[in-house]
Amino acid sequence: MSDDQFFDPGLLEAIRSRAARYDRENTFFTDDLADLVQAGYLRAHVPATWGGGGLSLAELTRSQQALAGAAPATALAVNMHQVWVGVANVVRARGETFADQVLTEAAAGEIFAFGISEPGNDLMLFGSTTQAEPDSTESAGGYRFTGTKIFTSLSPAWTRLGVFGTDTTSPDAPKSVFAFLDRDEVGAGRVEILDDWDTLGQRASQSQTTLLRGGYAPAERVIRRIDPGPSTDPLIFGIFACFEILLAAVYTGIAERALSLAVEAARARTSRKNDGAPLAHDPDVRRRIASAGIALDGVAQQIEALARDVDESVDHGDLWFPRLSALKWRASEVAREVVTASVQVAGGSSYRTGSELGRLYRDVLAGMFHPSSEDSAHSAMATALLGPTPRPCER
Repeated sequence: MSDDQFFDPGLLEAIRSRAARYDRENTFFTDDLADLVQAGYLRAHVPATWGGGGLSLAELTRSQQALAGAAPATALAVNMHQVWVGVANVVRARGETFADQVLTEAAAGEIFAFGISEPGNDLMLFGSTTQAEPDSTESAGGYRFTGTKIFTSLSPAWTRLGVFGTDTTSPDAPKSVFAFLDRDEVGAGRVEILDDWDTLGQRASQSQTTLLRGGYAPAERVIRRIDPGPSTDPLIFGIFACFEILLAAVYTGIAERALSLAVEAARARTSRKNDGAPLAHDPDVRRRIASAGIALDGVAQQIEALARDVDESVDHGDLWFPRLSALKWRASEVAREVVTASVQVAGGSSYRTGSELGRLYRDVLAGMFHPSSEDSAHSAMATALLGPTPRPCER
């Protein structure tokens, strides 16, 4: 199946037409989500043999770029569901089945979200401040999670929340524990979703703070217990690879839309000092647009290449994580530069609150807050190329 089966022009235009209202009102993209579910898009990355659309990760990146060009916040939030489906695919490709429930349930219509990020914790996947308390009742094997998760996209709609915490009490502790919580935990009061999402951009994603107050995952919902710290475990690799690649796709899609608007503006605007000639004839404008196009072209091709390598289980060895970090950082930086250049070409009208380019400018800034950061990307690449920095006693 091809990726364009999910996005006919009418659907993307309908989604684009709502983006400004969702942003202005700071509300969730309810109608977009309903349309995407109806189109089967949340099953797009589920293998056809499991009842899904059968898109590869490389194909999905193109779809996510198109969706981001229509509605960045919608694409960013849906990304989180697609990442979990991608993780399950990666895990299966590496000979494990512990994440199969994601494929089964995504095919059945469940919506997955990420409860991973924590305030003040830059360890990300390598360590959690959330307490994972093992269940000591008759149904041993389950866990209760207590802690705070931030940037939980899809907060109003998720039915399955992927979380992780640290088990500090079991005989083999410490262990990082990954599990899925059901939406019923919200109704039971063991998970609380705060109405606190009021941001500069990506407003419709409604990535609200989630308080875990003993949120319970029974044994069958606990998918992994591993040692904290850097790891090549299939789950860690799957999350990292799909998260970084699909984030890069979303921000590249934003930049592609911004550049197309800049091209339209350059053709429509005229210069009085050049006898009414279109700005598209101005050498400075032409160079600015050309530079943006060249930078964007390189990133788009790298996204597809790395996604295809994940699909085909290519072995990059120790360079896998640095390359994924570098891709996300480079893509978000290029996207910000392209959107900035597009705003400059379009002129003062893009500074108005009703301007699509102005909204894209606010949305693209969020890219700097997602991992991997500039510092972590450079640190990962330096370690891969130069080895780890020796401790003071080893120098």
